[in-house]
Amino acid sequence: MNLYRTAAAVTVFSALEHCLGFLYRIVLSRTLGPEGLGVYQISYTVFAVFLTISSSGLPITLSRVISKHRAEKNPRAEHAATTAAMAISLSFSVPLTALLFALRAPFSRIFSDPRCADLFYILLFSLSFTSLYSIIRGSFWGRKRFFAYSFIELAEEIVKILAGVVLLLLVQTSLPDVNRAAVALLIAYLFSFALAAFWFFVTGGKLRSPRGEFLPLIRSSAPVTAMRASSSLVSSLVSVLFPIRMMAAGASSARALAEYGVVYGMVAPVIFVPNTFLSSIALVLVPELSESYYRKQTEKVSALVRKALSSALLITGALIPFFVACGEDVGVLLFASAESGKMIAGCALMLVPMGVAMISTSMLNSMNCEKHTLLFFLLGSAAMLLCVWFLPPYLGSGALLAGMAADYAVTAVCSLALLRKKAGKLALGKHCLKLAAAILPTTLLAAGLHTLLVRCLSYVPALVLTFLFVALCEGVLFSLLKLFDFRAFAKKFLPSRKKRAARHFFRSRA
Repeated sequence: MNLYRTAAAVTVFSALEHCLGFLYRIVLSRTLGPEGLGVYQISYTVFAVFLTISSSGLPITLSRVISKHRAEKNPRAEHAATTAAMAISLSFSVPLTALLFALRAPFSRIFSDPRCADLFYILLFSLSFTSLYSIIRGSFWGRKRFFAYSFIELAEEIVKILAGVVLLLLVQTSLPDVNRAAVALLIAYLFSFALAAFWFFVTGGKLRSPRGEFLPLIRSSAPVTAMRASSSLVSSLVSVLFPIRMMAAGASSARALAEYGVVYGMVAPVIFVPNTFLSSIALVLVPELSESYYRKQTEKVSALVRKALSSALLITGALIPFFVACGEDVGVLLFASAESGKMIAGCALMLVPMGVAMISTSMLNSMNCEKHTLLFFLLGSAAMLLCVWFLPPYLGSGALLAGMAADYAVTAVCSLALLRKKAGKLALGKHCLKLAAAILPTTLLAAGLHTLLVRCLSYVPALVLTFLFVALCEGVLFSLLKLFDFRAFAKKFLPSRKKRAARHFFRSRA
């Protein structure tokens, strides 16, 4: 029960964070425009490569190592592992920052647009601070301090939005809008590091001699770092390769950047909405799964894996009817872009492999399968790059969406095969059939209802009514097919009649 409640609390924080981030993305899309958004996204994507090299594999590895030390009741080793992770991160981030600033002129040539280089070097100031922040987050994760982990993420998002709104809308300066957006992100990164460092020491975090912890951390984190660095590198390669292939197909440079901005600045944030809930499940599940795995509690590991996969399928599947029926209206409402709306509706089915790939990768990493997940990632990335190279002449920006779908599908299939080997029979066939039986009729009915509503109402009321219909229809079908137990949910998360009566009694006495 505690696991579910913790996941629910983390989900609330994560939902608030993503909701605020989504609203800020709307501000950026309308302030910067598709081309400016493309420049902003490309710069951040390249920065993410170096951020990943500096620390990416360390947080999840550190959380797993801390879980192992907690299972062994060895707090001194927990502190030593955290110190070692910080030292490793700084040994990469500080020299990288100095080298990139020293080679600014030649390095800037990798960008097709000089504005991208300016933004990149603004963000580069935060590389070491952000790397350390990610290590501290990893220690919070391993120590199961989920409130600190989630609250600081939310605070960072709030500071980014406040700084962005002030710099973009209220301050009059000759600095280009895209540069001001990058400065807002820099301010948020520095703030989150300062807050996390303060919280770490106040809540008992200590620095100890890291002797004996360097090699285990490096050995375990190397595959994850390689996977995530490769992911960032592939994203950077796509950001460079896609405009080239679009221009080879006859598009202008501005059009290619705008298409990239639409996909990654408008469509991707909507499609990734389920990740808000899945990341919360993974955040709470990984330490629990890791401890159970190291204690050789096989039955508990199998149960946790099945619950996580069932939840991922349920969450992603539940959004498909709404995206199919109202995706185009969502794009118009949020971004004033019918093109982005058509893409959202067209790639709704991609949600399922995306969710499965994300949750299964997190679980496999917690069970010491980092080398396998690296291999699965490379196979998925190869599929992505093939789509970006060959499909732009035929699909335009749809090549990016096709590449994403191929990437997630390959990763999901490979990960499920390995999870079955690690955790035993997954027994998800019946669950999938029931889910399909609920989603298919809901999708058809929602699409038909929305078509009728838009003929007599404006698209906002039509969208709201369709959403309510989808929620009601899925609620009934999920309950009838026993996909979700609403009564059990109410018992776990809502106060009982006795508790409500007791609260009322004390309030009346106060």
